[in-house]
This record gives sequence, structure tokens and C-alpha cells, in this order.
Amino acid sequence: MRFNYQRQQWKQNPLSPSLFTDAIKFIISINFLIFILQYLSGMEDELFTIFGIVPSKTFGELMLWQPFTYLFFHGGIWHVLINMFVLWMFGSELEKFWGKKEFLRFFFITGIGSGLITILFSLSSTNPVVGASGAIYGVLLAYGLLFPNRLVYLYFLIPIKVKYLVMLIGAIAFFSSLNPGNSNISHLTHLSGMVIGFIYLRSSINWNTINHFVIHRKDEIKRHYEEKKNEQREALKLQVDAILDKINDVGYDNLSESEREFLFKASKNLSEDEAKN
Repeated sequence: MRFNYQRQQWKQNPLSPSLFTDAIKFIISINFLIFILQYLSGMEDELFTIFGIVPSKTFGELMLWQPFTYLFFHGGIWHVLINMFVLWMFGSELEKFWGKKEFLRFFFITGIGSGLITILFSLSSTNPVVGASGAIYGVLLAYGLLFPNRLVYLYFLIPIKVKYLVMLIGAIAFFSSLNPGNSNISHLTHLSGMVIGFIYLRSSINWNTINHFVIHRKDEIKRHYEEKKNEQREALKLQVDAILDKINDVGYDNLSESEREFLFKASKNLSEDEAKN
């Protein structure tokens, strides 16, 4: 399995600790900057309607940017603080493990994907959904799969293995999404982030596999083309040599018109190939 191999590699090649990794630093900086600007603007409701997810507007009014932009807006100081703290706590190690590019890909796939699912299940809703929670629940799920037996402290007091914490959080999100009531928390978005993260990580077809396949096929086709081209060049040379031998025996004037034309074209083609190489 992919994750067993990754865990083994992690044990053999531990990464040096750092306070903030590049992708985490970027995401946290953007979120806090946007939070400060939205707070200072005094127009949070209007901004949430435009840049948050409002299912009735996303497709109905073609506000197609919303599944992306909603990740960077938050409903209050505690909302952004908790989200960014959890992202830093669990995402930093994932980024060091995967690399910046793969971590950002995973973050946006789970974040945008959970936003789209939220829209599809509430097409007529006019309530804005904001926050990076969908992506962060995906990050939690990934951490639980990769490091299931790591200990964390629930409420900074109760030790619990990450796999049980993820199960608990997933169960809460699942049952809460079945009966949301008057809650202003989008449990469906949270649950969707975990489901998308699980499917993405457990899928036998991932981006690395696809990239490897495409590159391999490209090299294979190129190699096949070069081999075919070399075969044709060698066959052409043999035909040219045969005509040159005939010239040595009977002279150029005794060549047929078709042989002369073939010799001219073949010589030209061979010269052009040598110039390219």
C-alpha cells in the first residue's frame, strides 16, 4: 500500500522540524490578511454573499468563483484562529511529508470539492458558507490515515490516538449533517472534506501515478518513433548505396529517370536529417 511505504520512508528519512512550512505559511497569511480586511471593511455580510458559498447564487447567478474563495473568509476571530491552528498543527507535518505542491493540491481538492458538494445538496439555500473547514477536515483525515497511532491531547488534557480522534470528529460531522437544525455550522462541508480526502488518498489512481504514466508513455512513443525513423533511414541508405554502386559500374548517365529522381530526393532527406542531428 502507498501509505505503508510512505510511513517506512518517513521513519528512514525524518524531516527537520520547522515552525512554519511554506504552504502553511502562505495559507495562514492569506486567511489572516483577508480576515483583517473584511473586519475593517465593515461589510462582512456583503462580502460573504459575494465570496462565500451561497448555493442559490453559485450556479443560479454564475458566481462560479465561490467554491474557491469561500476558503479564505471566516465568520469571526475564533473561527479563523481555530481553523488556522488546526491547519498548522496537523498540516505542517503533512507538507513536510508530501512536499509543498502535493499538500496545496490536496488542500484545494478537499476544500473546493467539499464546497461543491455543499452546493449540490442545498441548491436553493441563501445562507452563505465560509471558512477553510472542509479542507482542514480533509487534512485531519489524511493525518489520521498516515499517522494513526500518534497521540494528541484533546482539549490539551486528554490523550487520544489520532485515529480515534478522526473517527470521533467524522462521526460528529456525519450525524450532525443528518439533522443540521438551526446550526450555523455546515457539518455537510466538514464531512465532505473528509470523504473527498479519503477517496483521493485511497484511490489507486493519484496524480503521481498519472504523471508517471503520461511521462512514461511519452518517452515510450518518442523512443518508438526514433527507432522507426532510424530503420527508415538505414533502409534509405541501403537503397542509395545500391544506386551509387550502379553508378560505379555503368555510370550516372545509364541510370533511369526514376533512379535519378530517387537519388536526388534521398540525398536531400539524408542531408537534412544529419543537419538536425
